Amino acid sequence: MENIKRKLQKFAEERNWDQFHCPKNLVMALSGEVGELTEVFQWLTEEQSKLENLDQKSLSRTKEELADVFLYLIRLADKLDVDLISEANKKIEINAEKYPVDLAKNNAIKYSHRDE
Repeated sequence: MENIKRKLQKFAEERNWDQFHCPKNLVMALSGEVGELTEVFQWLTEEQSKLENLDQKSLSRTKEELADVFLYLIRLADKLDVDLISEANKKIEINAEKYPVDLAKNNAIKYSHRDE
């Protein structure tokens, strides 16, 4: 992760793009890339969206868009001094508490809607 972060910093510095990489702009760019990823799957059925049923062009585009999302996320975290690995591990622990196995197994209902 640190290596990729440094590569992104260097890439932006060489192009004098750091001036454009404020958190607001990075979130907007990230959102755009998520939209492009969404386009790949937009009109597919659930079955068509599975790896074994994706054509090579769709799979290739998916990989590219996933990489774009990942890179913008790393750049945003860098600008906000967020350790993504640490925060992801914390979030997994929080989710484990919100969704205990005995209540969540085989159940897609969000924890905040359990009593409804």
